[in-house]
Amino acid sequence: MPLKVAIIGAGEVGYNLANRFAKEDHDITVVDVDPGKCRIIKNTVDARVIEGDGASQRIIQQLNVAEIDIFLALTRIDEVNLVASRIAKKMGARTVIARLRNTEYQHQNAVATPEQFGIDFVTYPEKAAQREIELLIRQPASMEVQEFYEGSITLMGFKLEPSSPLIGRSVQNVMLSNPFVKHKLVTIVRNDHGFIPHQDSKYQKDDIVFYTGLTQDVDQIKKMSGKPVLTNKNILILGAGKIGRLLAKSLQSDYDIRIIDKNRDKAEKAGLKLEHSLVLNDDGTNIDLLEAERISEVDCFIAVTDNEQTNLLSCLLAKHMGARQVIVHMTTSAFIPAVRRIGVDAVVSKNLAAVNEVIRFIKSGNELSISRFEDVSIEAIDLKVNPECKYLRKKMTVEKLPSDIILGALSRNNSPEIPSPHTVIQPNDQLLFFAKPTHLHLAQNLFK
Repeated sequence: MPLKVAIIGAGEVGYNLANRFAKEDHDITVVDVDPGKCRIIKNTVDARVIEGDGASQRIIQQLNVAEIDIFLALTRIDEVNLVASRIAKKMGARTVIARLRNTEYQHQNAVATPEQFGIDFVTYPEKAAQREIELLIRQPASMEVQEFYEGSITLMGFKLEPSSPLIGRSVQNVMLSNPFVKHKLVTIVRNDHGFIPHQDSKYQKDDIVFYTGLTQDVDQIKKMSGKPVLTNKNILILGAGKIGRLLAKSLQSDYDIRIIDKNRDKAEKAGLKLEHSLVLNDDGTNIDLLEAERISEVDCFIAVTDNEQTNLLSCLLAKHMGARQVIVHMTTSAFIPAVRRIGVDAVVSKNLAAVNEVIRFIKSGNELSISRFEDVSIEAIDLKVNPECKYLRKKMTVEKLPSDIILGALSRNNSPEIPSPHTVIQPNDQLLFFAKPTHLHLAQNLFK
């Protein structure tokens, strides 16, 4: 059923969400004070556009807020988002979501909290990016990592190198040859196009493959695919901004952390707060510095400065000089597909991380976006099997499921499983399906 959605702010987060909702045929209105951003939305997204101040009561009144299902305040200014959220909630918006940068609002002793402004969910983009990067660090050699069923099921994505033993083989052949490696190939990204594989699909060089597996079996799946099983210890972070500080604070008890920032004030501030990390005031693109810091012995190099060019250059230098894993942060999502192809191991965007968080909240835990790349366009849906559903009534089998959907995992009595062709689905099982958004209804029709 189409939703009425209002988006305040047409920056990267607002634009990507508007584009996403438009593809699902929702009724969208976008507000931004910048004429240029409004023009881009008008030319590229099927949405109503209002040029004006999103914190203005006069502007918000034009939205017929009492009919709005989802109101999103996504500008780069916290104060605008807070005021817009408060006005919208007072006017009757059903669900209010805001983007905030200042994490003080979530502190236990905060005087002003998001709830006081009528906000139902807050996305902190820097924290969202930090969580994505941390998963990649804890699962080295992966380009993508997500967890399901309280961390018992891991979705991992990685690129197949020319040396991979999978290349040229079919999905079915690999499954039959590895009966003790429980895995499910749920998506292949080839030439920036994501699709659901079939049993006869063949692996190709440079494919980005997404597997589901029990979390304890992740290393076996990597070995099967020709990926090294690595353990990170030495972490070098370029950038002592918010993402860099959040990462260091979260990781410093488990890893040896060094941070580099050429801004003296940022470096000193980070040094005072991160007593278990070494903070250096220097230029992370300085080759002499990287050599002095023994970059060839670094397990993971992460570039999270505010400058995309600096992040990309430093990662390419670090990789060339021997860093085992490099992760780059990019703000402009349009650059991501190209950056993925030029030698970095993983790309993270705080803006797309925020988009994914918002989508997950809106779907209320039933439908989960699995990719931060818009061009992949594959989603997951978590369904509980209705005892009266069509699948059970017709006594269907897993092998007879529609080819446009794929069962990646299931959970029975809180016990996770990776399905096989012989899996018997039972009433009240939790099923994790993967499909393009337009095909998710196939799973719903069978099991609801």
